[in-house]
Amino acid sequence: MIITFNLFAIPNLLAMLAWLATWLLIGVRLRNRLQGQPQEYRQLLIVVWLLALGMHGWTILHAISQTPGITIDFARASSIVMWLCSVLLFITMLRRPLETLGIFVVPFTLSAMLLPLINEGNSAALDLRNGLGVHIFTSLLAYSMLTLAALQALLLAWQNKHLHNHNPGGLIRTLPPLLDMEALLFKLILLGVMLLSAGLLSGALYVDNLFSQHLVHKTVLSIIALLVFATLLAGHWRYGWRGRIAIRWTLSGFFILMLAFFGSKFVLEFLVKSS
Repeated sequence: MIITFNLFAIPNLLAMLAWLATWLLIGVRLRNRLQGQPQEYRQLLIVVWLLALGMHGWTILHAISQTPGITIDFARASSIVMWLCSVLLFITMLRRPLETLGIFVVPFTLSAMLLPLINEGNSAALDLRNGLGVHIFTSLLAYSMLTLAALQALLLAWQNKHLHNHNPGGLIRTLPPLLDMEALLFKLILLGVMLLSAGLLSGALYVDNLFSQHLVHKTVLSIIALLVFATLLAGHWRYGWRGRIAIRWTLSGFFILMLAFFGSKFVLEFLVKSS
């Protein structure tokens, strides 16, 4: 596998350096919090994070502008989804102490940014007329929101395990209270369900033959994932589902959703292409 010359383009390098600086600043702030030291560098973190988002977003727009439509291959979709995840986390972090989640999100974002530079993909450009752009945007935003919810569920599982073992040390002490973490999880899932519903509805309206051969797996698995998340929300509202039940349902729905989009793209672009 050959890395293209784009890896050495100044905007890409600056964006990657900005993400690395963001990750290091988050680590420094968490270390200071654990050591009981003053919480410094918040304003610097905000500026650097915004810089990373801006430059990463510019590289995405620049790549899209090179074609008459939009190419959503496995690598570029991963980059866009993780960029949107980082945007959502940044907005949430301004109001809630969720920098610990950034320790995990930022490296994934940086890794996803590298994918389009390593592999150019082979997906055809899509025409965004007739509302297809609405379907693509809402779908990517739904994947991003529910990816953030899955990471939040993993962090919640980690926090829940340590609290039950009466060992709330390390990074666990930097997290908000358990109930606040669960409340945020269900808010993320609710928003994700709304966006995923909008994505499926817009797909039914604007995509020709949504159940065609190359889309049927994606459509069916997306509907199943939507039902899983909707069942979790209904169970939480009606029966008070939370804790391990909420975590398991969230991760199950996320796994199905990722199979729907990234799994099908990976098979089509790598396995089928190489066979």
